[in-house]
Formats: sequence, C-alpha cells, structure tokens
Amino acid sequence: MTTPIALTIAGSDSSGGAGIQADLKTFSALGVYGASVIVALTAQNTRGVTAIHDAPAAFVTAQIDAVFDDLTVGAVKIGMVSQSATIEAIAAALEARAVVDVVADPVMVAASGARLLQEDAVETLKRRLIPRARLLTPNLPEAAALLGGATAGDEQEMAEQGRALQALGARAVLVKGGHAAGADSVDVLVDEDGGVTRFVAERHVTRNTHGTGCTMSSAIAAEIAKGRSLIEAVATAKAYVSAAIAAADDLTIGAGHGPVHHFHAWWPARR
Repeated sequence: MTTPIALTIAGSDSSGGAGIQADLKTFSALGVYGASVIVALTAQNTRGVTAIHDAPAAFVTAQIDAVFDDLTVGAVKIGMVSQSATIEAIAAALEARAVVDVVADPVMVAASGARLLQEDAVETLKRRLIPRARLLTPNLPEAAALLGGATAGDEQEMAEQGRALQALGARAVLVKGGHAAGADSVDVLVDEDGGVTRFVAERHVTRNTHGTGCTMSSAIAAEIAKGRSLIEAVATAKAYVSAAIAAADDLTIGAGHGPVHHFHAWWPARR
C-alpha cells in the first residue's frame, strides 16, 4: 500500500494552535503522513501575533523542490503566505510540477485581528495562487475581501460569492459560515461542475477556535490525499473540525483564544 502524504505550505505558529503545527496535527489525526514547507515564522500565542519573519522566496522554492524530489505527495494545502514574492515562488513551483490537488486557504487576518497577508499581495494571490487551487476555502470575511464586496448574509449569497471566486480561476470554492450566527454552522460548496452542496454542523459556542480555518483546509487535503472525492473530503473534514471545536473547552491552553482539540478522539483532555 502507498502511504498517503499531504504537504502543507504555510506559516509556523509558535503557540502550536494554527498554521503548520495545526496542519501536521490534523494530517496525523486523519491517518496521513504530513510534510511541510515553512514560508514564515510567527511569534504568536493565544492572545495575538507580535512578529512575522518571512522566509526568502528562494528558500521556499528549495523546500518545495526537496519534498517533491523524494515524496509522492497526494495533496497540497496552502495557508498563510504573507508577501507577493512568496506567492510567486509557490505558484511557479506548483506549475512546474503540474500539481493539481491544491487546497488553498486564503488566510488574510488572524483571529486576534493581526493582518497576515500584506495588502499589496492580495492581487498577487488572486492572480497567481487562486487559479492553482482545486479548492479555495475562504471564510465569510475573506470571501468578501477577495471580491471587494459585503459579507454574505445567507446561503444564496454564499453560493453567489463562491461562483464569483470560481471566476478568478479556482475549480471549486467552499465558503465557510463559521462567522455567521444561528444554531447551525453552514458551509456552502460550489463544486467543479457548478453544483452547490451545503454542509451543516451544530454551532458550538466557545472562544477556543484558534486554528479552525487551518484545520478545516488541512483536513480536506488529508482526505483528498487518501483518494476521497471532493464532497467526501469536505464532509469528513466538517465532521472532524466540528468535533475538535466541541472538545476545545476541555483544553486549558493560554489566556486568549485557545486551540481546537485536534486529538479529541485519541486522548481526553480532562483527567
């Protein structure tokens, strides 16, 4: 049997709740071997981001080349990319290797409010990275920011924004409804054939949601690496993230927005 491998290209979170660390935890929890390309170091904890140190674009390329020269990667997740040069390097490397199973999470602002994507890099993201994505996974504010419009107010508007983002080149778009109100959290997928599928989970009220978006996109990439269809991958990822959020309050990590519990199925947080 071939070991399923997923690659995360993202920033490091020194507190371990989001970014590369969340991605690798998610891959492991879902039975997938995780490789990583670190595009930036962040100094952050549950209360916020205090500093960002970007890796040189050439070194990002070197990391991608090293992984693909040796490992059989089944899917790629792209998270935080803060500057245009990094985006250009990633896009060029993926194009050179004809990588098609890319899940791109347009991480623009951290949960603490810190800006993670430089303003002058937004257009580069839209022009170079979004067209490389098999699936784009924006939350409601990110979808609105990418389109320069208002936040979607209902599922119909979420689907409309998904189609508008498809027009930028993404083959499919999952607009995540975690920032909305209501008893349920609803995500809307506009798939490669133009079909619309809604994914529903009970909304769990907690402040411990650090890394939720990273976890969702990496969970989808993990399932794609295992050979799942896009709809199967999103459904499994949605259930996993919902359970991780439900168990988040069992953890006591930091004084701010704590992480979700990636390993809720393997070890209880309270003893």
